[in-house]
Amino acid sequence: MKNLITDIDGVLVGNAEDENVASGVSVVLFEQPAVASIAIHGGAPGLRDGALLEPEMTVSSVDAIVLSGGSAFGLDAPGGVQARLLELGRGLQVGPARVPIVPGAILFDLANGGNKDWGRRPPYWDLGYRAASTAGATFALGTAGVGYGLTTYDLKGGLGSASAVTSNGFGVGALVGVNAVGRATRGEGPHFWAAPYEQEAEFGGLGQGGQSTREVLQMRIKGNAPANSTIGVVVTDAALTKAQMKRVAIMAQDGFALSLRPAHAPMDGDIVFAATTGRAARTPDLADLTEIGMMAAECLARAIARGIYEATPLANGVAPPSWREVHGASAPGSGRQ
Repeated sequence: MKNLITDIDGVLVGNAEDENVASGVSVVLFEQPAVASIAIHGGAPGLRDGALLEPEMTVSSVDAIVLSGGSAFGLDAPGGVQARLLELGRGLQVGPARVPIVPGAILFDLANGGNKDWGRRPPYWDLGYRAASTAGATFALGTAGVGYGLTTYDLKGGLGSASAVTSNGFGVGALVGVNAVGRATRGEGPHFWAAPYEQEAEFGGLGQGGQSTREVLQMRIKGNAPANSTIGVVVTDAALTKAQMKRVAIMAQDGFALSLRPAHAPMDGDIVFAATTGRAARTPDLADLTEIGMMAAECLARAIARGIYEATPLANGVAPPSWREVHGASAPGSGRQ
């Protein structure tokens, strides 16, 4: 177990970044088509091919899911992933044509000091292609992929991941880009809201930080514009239906509330994709479905804290400082998994 979403058999992740633009793309690539659905709880979502993931829609599975920076410009990234998958012979057969099914979601990272004067062609198609081309079982966290240019109210955001196993042996994993409007920590201190769910000091092992004070509970947000989002993917190996994956996505959204304050705000685009490889030998029942949804929320919360904990600062001096810059040597770690 690497404590990554790729602990789920059949799941790969690729990252690509543009240092000059201060943005990036992450792709979750499935070795075989995966049954998937979606839950959208934020007030300002940005999506490509999200509607086809609803349980009543015809398309039954997806080849990959993309998380991209760049705001609406980032919706080009799934096209690059499609191109790479087509080279690999992947996609839904439609008569003589093959069409890779690649939903995606985007984050706003256009105000982080990177050079967004990219001319006629934004870089996101190429970043999507690169991310898909490098997909594997290990990948960087923090300031990597979609996490490269992300921010929160007071700290650098980033890319996070976590995994777990249910009591009956089903795998659950999460990948998330953290660009929240508010805080992932308790006030100005180092303690994460997700601390009750931390495993093996994965984000410092500092504990919960004591009793909440008025200052800790005070709302702090970085702006009132729809310029923030936390977007993620949760994956399991349990053989669940599309409608059941919708329920997992809904339950997983609670991971935002466990780790961010506030969550699902009017200016957030909070989105969770949920997918299954269906490779587990055991057949899940309703109790298993419930536990998978619960653990998906906890994995997502842990991944959010890890994304911030592992982030490194941008060199441009515009983005907020990283957690490690502010809170120091609480625990070592390079962000490379």
